[in-house]
Amino acid sequence: MSLQSQDVLRKFEKVCEILARYEHDKSKLIPIMQAVQEEYRYLPEEVITYLATSLRIPPAQVYGVATFYSHFALKPKGKYVIKICDGTACHVKKSIPILEALMKRLDLEPGRMTTGDMLFTVETVSCLGACGLAPVLVINEEVHGLMTPESTVALIDQICEVEK
Repeated sequence: MSLQSQDVLRKFEKVCEILARYEHDKSKLIPIMQAVQEEYRYLPEEVITYLATSLRIPPAQVYGVATFYSHFALKPKGKYVIKICDGTACHVKKSIPILEALMKRLDLEPGRMTTGDMLFTVETVSCLGACGLAPVLVINEEVHGLMTPESTVALIDQICEVEK
């Protein structure tokens, strides 16, 4: 094996393990991509190309799947992904002031939704399916209902304390 091949294998070691787990079966592209994203927290461009090459499919096909499904991310996300609902129930119950307080607390702005330390990523979503708890946000998989700007900032402060 050439030195260059060894470097590629080291760089993509986790991807190779995932591909092996799914037996390099291109019909399992979505679960492969899900496992890769779980490992990297997003789908790096060079990984998309490597997946395509390894599965013998066009890179455009992998990219097409990655951009079709909102679950996949092409940019790095923070350790804590905060999804704030702006569906009808949440919007009516003032989700926008919560988003504004979150953006201010994390020093984010439209177009830059991940903190520089890669700790937080903020996303707005159309519905989280918890309208009875509006306004709602989800941090990773944990649902937080009946939120206010103040309770949201307090929650972020708690996370920051834990991360110190």
